[in-house]
Amino acid sequence: MQPTARSSGPARRRRRVRAAAEGVRRRPPTPSARQSDPELLALSAEPYADADEAHDRLRALCAAFEARGDRRAAFLSVYVRMTGAVAERIRRGAFEDPEWVHDYLVAFANLYRVAVHDYESGNFASLADPWLLAFDAAERGDSLVVQDAALGVNAHINYDLSLAVAAVDVDPDRAIKRADHRAVTDVIRDVVDATQDALAARDAAGLRALDESLGPFDERFLVFTVDECRDSAWRTAVALRSRSRLRRRLARWTNAVTSTGAAHLILSSRANDRVHESLRALERAAEEER
Repeated sequence: MQPTARSSGPARRRRRVRAAAEGVRRRPPTPSARQSDPELLALSAEPYADADEAHDRLRALCAAFEARGDRRAAFLSVYVRMTGAVAERIRRGAFEDPEWVHDYLVAFANLYRVAVHDYESGNFASLADPWLLAFDAAERGDSLVVQDAALGVNAHINYDLSLAVAAVDVDPDRAIKRADHRAVTDVIRDVVDATQDALAARDAAGLRALDESLGPFDERFLVFTVDECRDSAWRTAVALRSRSRLRRRLARWTNAVTSTGAAHLILSSRANDRVHESLRALERAAEEER
């Protein structure tokens, strides 16, 4: 008996969740024939010293990606805009502990820089699976622009953010730091619409027409909202600073598994080749019109 339309949706979702779980169990294949780019290596080699330097050098790295047609620019263009917005709020004194927010912003940016440098230098053993999946998808160029952006957001917020917060510590004055963490979320929320418009205008004008067409993929992506991801990152950071070794180990494991599983879910629109290729065709048509 043929499955009904009512049952096919849940069945597809179960298959995608199973595929994500299987993906988490396996390390993504290691790229074997990549040529390192000397300019990208140079741009990502030295640590960022402060927020302004982080913003300027991330913007330079994004320009280098764009000049090469490198689809990693889809996420980085979003991240540059958000980094600039947070840095501006720091200058305006919008946080209770601006020095802590500054240090956390720089630590966060440096985690992205290190991920890019590891990928470019072939240091794949040190690269977290969510970043390896994101960078490989961008290099293949067969994913949707929105997927490239979402894979970067997932790796940087669902994986990196807790590590950055833990690195600058949640204590002392944890309540103040928690409030500032939430205030950063408010800044990001304020620029989301402009960021989406800029991404559509630059990479895929058809994105404006995809909101209803994305179906289950759009629904899955929205589950990983900024608020939920950042709240989870804070809780993980607190666990990473725990005195309990077991709690720290569990936090590291959970951080890696959930972010890797989310990356596989973001990529799972490929489970339906017809839908995936239709969406890609819409993006390409938008590019040809410009």
